Amino acid sequence: MGVIIGFVIAVVSLFGGFVAMGGHLAVIWQPWEFVIIGGIAIGTYIIANPMPTVIDTGRAAGEAIRGSVPKRPEYLALLGLLYALMRELRSKPRNEVEGHIDDPQNSEIFKNFPEILKAPELTLFICDYVRLIIIGNARPHEIEALMDEEIGTLRRDKLKPYSTLTTVAEALPALGIVAAVLGIVKAMGAIDQSPQILGGLIGAALVGTFAGIFFSYAVLSPMALKVKATREKQCRVYTIVKQTLLAFMNGALPQIAVEHGRKAISIADRPTIDEVEAATISGGGSRGGDVAQKEAA
Repeated sequence: MGVIIGFVIAVVSLFGGFVAMGGHLAVIWQPWEFVIIGGIAIGTYIIANPMPTVIDTGRAAGEAIRGSVPKRPEYLALLGLLYALMRELRSKPRNEVEGHIDDPQNSEIFKNFPEILKAPELTLFICDYVRLIIIGNARPHEIEALMDEEIGTLRRDKLKPYSTLTTVAEALPALGIVAAVLGIVKAMGAIDQSPQILGGLIGAALVGTFAGIFFSYAVLSPMALKVKATREKQCRVYTIVKQTLLAFMNGALPQIAVEHGRKAISIADRPTIDEVEAATISGGGSRGGDVAQKEAA
């Protein structure tokens, strides 16, 4: 919603100010200038990037517009799931715990947290490292190094749309100049026409420069930054898993390990200790607490 509101404010301010100065909006409407700029930008973007990145860029833009980032309920669900799995690791035989991580879609624990199952990459990340804990041969510092490497890879993949959008945004002013030059070439072909006609052609050519700068600094650059912020928040859940499981591997009780994970959540979205306790240890009517209570019984 914030993206849409900001864009509306920018456009209204731009065209409203132009009209207030006595300008005519019809002069700005030069569709072929926009076709030249947009077509070159899209074409070169497809040339420079593999198709999965192109597709992911569209997905990332949609996520940024919708604000698809983990919120407090998702964080509580994640902490509740990790707590339930750690309780299983402490109290159940290896073969029983393996059943949950080998087939999370049919696991009674994972089913209690559908928010996590909706994120296949996160589910796989959790299962992989819980499996390593079950095996028991890896040391905590080795697991930490492996987690850091995987999280770094995930982050680079997630931020590819940001990097590519930034590159296009930087190129748009130059593409606007290309469109303007073509417009000037057209105007020079009509040099024998009246000043009114020639002035209109030159004005239309300058719209290309305006469009390139506007779309670069007022549309694509802010969108790229929004994509970056959105994707970085999405990557944060992996750090929460890392901190929680490492604390558990180093001997912390499940409720203490969950606190390590809670501290990795940004302050704006971080649930309180009481909220986490209600969602995991005490129950409080939550699904995570129900699982914990069944295990404790």
